[in-house]
Parts: sequence; structure tokens; C-alpha cells
Amino acid sequence: MNRSLFRKLLLDDSDEDEIIEELVMETSQPKRRRYIRRNHLASHERLFLDYFAPTPIYTPTLFRRRFRMKRSLFLHIQSKVEAYDSYFVQKRNSANKLGLSSLQKITAAFRMLAYGVSGDLIDEYVRIGETTALESLKKFVTAVIDVFSEEYLRKPNNEDIARLLAHGERRGFPGMLGSIDCMHWKWKNCPSAWKGQYCGHIREPTIILEAVASYDLWIWHAFFGLPGSNNDINVLERSHVFNELAEGRAPAVHYSINGHDYTMGYYLADGIYPKWATFVKTIPAPQGQKYKLFAAAQEACRKDVERAFGVLQARFAIVRGPARFFHLETLQKIMKACIILHNMIVEDERDDNEVVDLDYEQIDGVDNPPLQVLREQSDGFLSYMERHGRIRDREIHFQLQSDLIEHLWQLQGES
Repeated sequence: MNRSLFRKLLLDDSDEDEIIEELVMETSQPKRRRYIRRNHLASHERLFLDYFAPTPIYTPTLFRRRFRMKRSLFLHIQSKVEAYDSYFVQKRNSANKLGLSSLQKITAAFRMLAYGVSGDLIDEYVRIGETTALESLKKFVTAVIDVFSEEYLRKPNNEDIARLLAHGERRGFPGMLGSIDCMHWKWKNCPSAWKGQYCGHIREPTIILEAVASYDLWIWHAFFGLPGSNNDINVLERSHVFNELAEGRAPAVHYSINGHDYTMGYYLADGIYPKWATFVKTIPAPQGQKYKLFAAAQEACRKDVERAFGVLQARFAIVRGPARFFHLETLQKIMKACIILHNMIVEDERDDNEVVDLDYEQIDGVDNPPLQVLREQSDGFLSYMERHGRIRDREIHFQLQSDLIEHLWQLQGES
């Protein structure tokens, strides 16, 4: 009999049998565990044998389905991230026991990005605590942005421009660099004080992503973070999509349509966008076969950006479902990292068979002038205002649309 029982017997006038029975019931209850023995080494070995061994249990097809990418690309990302941030290096604790490996931490981050699940669900397979899983996710997206953003969120270079122009010419839109649109991401845990400005037409708090995508689903421009109460025009006014063009640092693209020369590329857009020289919009109610042909072709090619949004959300369910994080900065990093990973997958799995033998200088027998790229600094405020005015020129917009209508009609007649 312990000391507490003697003390209770001396101070309590109750029956001795009742006191002993009460103490037995208290001591029979299991004590609360202070920590969980997860056996990190066994979890790492299971994960390695399942996916990363020379002869893994699960096939490459299942790896591609569950990690959204090939194993070679995953290992490339893992090596770069581990070399950049020592957090992902496996270490020993104060008891000289090995902790979580980089494969466990990065796999936990990938599963949260790919499936949009909470950190607690990852614990059952990876054997990683909820707080550690969330910390791994935040550090992983930060490392991905720091390591890969310069290459996979770059502006189109000379080779990219030539490839985009060649494919646009083949589809009947010379000078097209892609299509532009906006996507909304629901914010479940938006602070109550901010819900008014983040609620838009869907009556729920959302954050807007403006993106430019090409035919191969590569996202060339991403502007994320504005409240959902804005429309596409408000987002465009805040966006940096035309900053380099206005500052004179963007590639100057020269092409001809229907006998008219143009010096700026353009994006396909829907009806809400303004009538600028850098946008080509559809015709709302086309009359006649010529205008119906243009409207159908424009709307078909403009779906590239919507396809890119769909693939991005299918690959990374975290940006499809409601966002559960509280801080806008964390959501911005997650969205940016998902776009970078999306572009890495596009590059890794891109099929170049269609354009590998294509001569970018000679397309369909048309002699196009060589591509000129200007990267020098701006030469003054007046030049900036002149370029800014050309971007928003309504006359060029209507002239470009008219020339494209005639161009598509001529191609239809030839075919």
C-alpha cells in the first residue's frame, strides 16, 4: 500500500473498504502516453521497398499515379531539395537515434499536395506527426520555389518564343503566345474580418490566380493573391503580365497577317478582357460562316489555359479543394510551388514528336522574318508611355481581329 493510501486513510472517516476500492479503480486506469513510438526506421524501410528499391513492390505506373510524376523526376527534386535545406537531411537526436529521412518528409509533403489531405492522415503510412508533416510541407514548397523558380517560372526565351509562334501558325493564329484566364481557389479558413473582400460571385472567400498557358499546358505567367471580389479586369490592372513589354525588355516578335505587319505577340482571351492590341477575343454572336469559323477556332484554342487549370487541380488536389491554412503567404507559396512542379512534369513528359523536325523559320511555305529579341533597358519615360499606349491600342485590336478572320477563312478555303 502506497503513501497516498495511508494519507487518505488517516484523513478520511469513510469506510476503509470503500477507500481501497476507489484507489484500486484509479490505479487500474491506464496512464496517458506522452509520446508515440513511431519507429521511423521501419517506416523508412517500408517506404523504400514499396517505391524506391531496385525492384519496388509497386510498379512505375502506380508510382506515377500516387506521386503525380515519374520516379526519376521525384529523385531529382529530392536530391536538390535535400542539398538546399538541411532540414531534409536525416539526423540523430539527443538519444543518438536516427530521425525521419528526406524520403519520408518529402513523401509526406507530396501526399498532402497531391491528395489535399490533412497532416494527420499521413501519419498512418509515413509515420510522421501532424505538426512535423505541416512543417515539412511548408519547408518543401519554400525550397522548391527557391531552387526551381528561376527555370520553371521564367519568361519565354528565344527557343520558347519560336516554338510557340510555330505552333500558333499551324493552328491558324500567327503571333499567338498562349491564352490567359483566371481561376478561383476557395479559402476555407479565411479570417472573418477579411471575408467581405474575399467573397465574389460564388459567395465564398476565394483567392484569384491569373495565368497564361500554352498548347502544351506549360504555365508561363502566374499572378496569385488578389481577393475573390475582383474580376478579371481588376486582376489584369494589378498584374505584371505586360511589365517587360511596356519596359522594352520583352521579345519583340515580328509577323505579318493579311498584308499587315505586327510587332507584339498576343494572348487569346474571353469576352471580359479589354480590347487591347495584345488580346484576341471571340465574336459574341457571329453572323456568317467566316465569323463563325473564327469564333469556333478562337474558343477552341483559348481552352488551353482552362485545360491547364484542370490538369493543375487534378495533379494537386490541394489547390482544388478549400484551402485550410490561415496565412495568405503560405497559400501563395503552395500555389507557386504547385505551378513549378506542374511545369516540371510537363517538361519531363512532353512529347516533342510533333515539332522536333519543324523548321521554325519556314512554316507552311511562308517566309517569316527572323525573330528579333530586345533585352536592353528602357530609354526613358516617354518611350515607356508610348509602348504602354500600343499595348492598349483599340485600333490595332480590331485590325488584328479582322486580319485573323480573313487568314482563317483563307486557310479554310485552301483546305
